[in-house]
Amino acid sequence: MSWKDEWRWLAGFVAVFFLFYFLPVGSVRFDGALTEALELTKWYVREHVVLCLIPALFIAGGIAAFVSQASVMKYFGARANKFLSYGVASVSGAILAVCSCTVLPLFAGIYKRGAGLGPAIAFLYSGPAINVLAIVLTARVLGFELGAARAIGAVVFSVVIGLAMHFMFRHEEHAKAAAQADLPEPEVKRPLWQTTLYFASMAAILIFANWAQAEPSDAVFHSIYKVKWPLTAFSALALGVMLKTWFGANGPRLILAAIPAVVLAFFMPDLPILSFTAGFIGLSWVLNTSGEGELSDWFSSSWDLSKQIFPLLIGGVLVSGFLLGRPGHEGIIPGHWVAWAVGGNSVAANFFSSVVGAFMYFATLTEIPILQGLLGSGMGKGPALALLLAGPALSLPNMLVLKTIMGTKKTAAYVTLVVIMATASGMFYGALK
Repeated sequence: MSWKDEWRWLAGFVAVFFLFYFLPVGSVRFDGALTEALELTKWYVREHVVLCLIPALFIAGGIAAFVSQASVMKYFGARANKFLSYGVASVSGAILAVCSCTVLPLFAGIYKRGAGLGPAIAFLYSGPAINVLAIVLTARVLGFELGAARAIGAVVFSVVIGLAMHFMFRHEEHAKAAAQADLPEPEVKRPLWQTTLYFASMAAILIFANWAQAEPSDAVFHSIYKVKWPLTAFSALALGVMLKTWFGANGPRLILAAIPAVVLAFFMPDLPILSFTAGFIGLSWVLNTSGEGELSDWFSSSWDLSKQIFPLLIGGVLVSGFLLGRPGHEGIIPGHWVAWAVGGNSVAANFFSSVVGAFMYFATLTEIPILQGLLGSGMGKGPALALLLAGPALSLPNMLVLKTIMGTKKTAAYVTLVVIMATASGMFYGALK
């Protein structure tokens, strides 16, 4: 071992020693930040892992198992029709009510199957940013103009950032397009409409299980919320029928796997998450015992993504909670510092709002009450829009996982583009107010 390596070890030992030697354990601010880190992680695990992350991982695994690489490239590849690929990717969030972490398995699924960087990035941004319910609630709670600006900005952002990423890494994309040109036409195992309905049923499970409660005045959203679990159950039943009919799943095993979920739904209707969990455990058992083939590949792909993504997400949520806390609670960074820094419409205020939004974890819809409080504390309208455009699409956990999927350089470029565009959009919007 060289002397440089020895000095690195020594420097590491010294840094760890002084870190723990001067650790401010016992101070109200530090202990409170630790509590916030654990509370945020506890809340994330309870509210998002079972209902959001696990269905998203199964969908991503399904992409790897049932969608050929050539099929993905036909619609999202480097040689695909740009209007079609960017158009579909930019509005995907309208039906996927996912957060910046839940979208990651879906992004990894299409990116690793050969999707072009630009369309994949457009999908990555739009997934959590263009949630219809979030847009509607933003307009109702924070004002129609801010809600409309968020909707327009999110769609435009997804396309512009995707195109910018494609341009920045165009040499890699050109090489990818050249390699894809030699690939043969995909072997069609089943009609496209069957595969589409399969993914639609999985997406419906994800969407309805996470349907947020709306005000009674929002008649459509409120009505769907009242029947969200029957709709989720119907989607699961449709998925089971399709697995048996089109994908060759074992019928008796599917029925046996569904029994615990049905029993729990009947006897414990007030705890639907138990039935939901039992359903996915049963599905995992069916897939894992199906022998060689697509169903087994589906489970293996989902499990591999779980091992890659879940530890980084939990670690990122812990750090995010320690630094910035939960909505209504402070982390190690005092909340009044944030409120002070985002007043007015200066470059610094918009930039700071974008950076805070980029690193803080926002679950779907939680950004609205946070902004409501900040606006009441003097936050400018421009920085508010900047946070709305940067926050839901990015977070520290999101960045950690993206680094493992597409590398440090592309992740840094994506984060920088989001922050710069959010800052510029905030300044422009603030100047109009």
